[in-house]
Amino acid sequence: MRSSDLGSSARTGAALAVRGAALGRPGAPVLDGVDLDVAPGEILTVVGPSGCGKSTLLRTLAGLLSPLVGEVSQDGSPLTGPAADRALIFQEDALLPWRTLRANVELPLAIKGVARTERRTQAGSWLTRVGLADHSRHLPYRVSGGQRQRAQLARALAGAPRAVLMDEPFGALDAQTRAGMQDLLVEVLQGTGATVVFVTHDVDEALFLGDRVALLGAGRLLAVRDVPRPRDRTALGDPARVALRRDVLTSLGT
Repeated sequence: MRSSDLGSSARTGAALAVRGAALGRPGAPVLDGVDLDVAPGEILTVVGPSGCGKSTLLRTLAGLLSPLVGEVSQDGSPLTGPAADRALIFQEDALLPWRTLRANVELPLAIKGVARTERRTQAGSWLTRVGLADHSRHLPYRVSGGQRQRAQLARALAGAPRAVLMDEPFGALDAQTRAGMQDLLVEVLQGTGATVVFVTHDVDEALFLGDRVALLGAGRLLAVRDVPRPRDRTALGDPARVALRRDVLTSLGT
């Protein structure tokens, strides 16, 4: 498939940084003293117990929340709000119910002013890549939850974002579908150059997807750990991976 069909290969991922930040809403900070760098093109997974501030961190990186103290930046410039080059994906698919899957995927391209013929071509390419070519004319209610998440992923990446921020997007899926979506995410990200921050409460998901994993708890960033590679489901017994999993669980107090 040509890179022009996907509209993204020439782009580089965004460098995201948080410096000395307290995050949350005025009068109700949930994280304090956060220092974090997300390198261009990496997948950083964020794991921690419920209520620890994972979603708050993600929404701050998206520009939906401002830091109470400190600074959040992209490529060295302070974030001042949401931007088209940062896509946010939620657990709920957030597809527009009155638009077909193809029309949903076309939406960010239409907002960018891409010509109708070209955006249909690009949307079709993305739907093929996520295995939904035969469902392009279906409305969201006619497909499964996993298929809706595939469409949401295609819509996010069709807009060629430099950062993709994902808030437990596979949390509502059954185990088999979830594993398939994890594999699909890794596959479709290849060649996009996008930086990914992926929030999850599932340690195994965090260690499979992440190049690094950030641990949150007790109102702060506890640690950031490198994840052994290659990414391989059959390597669960690898000593380095077993040790990291044990370290993560110990750090989180589970």
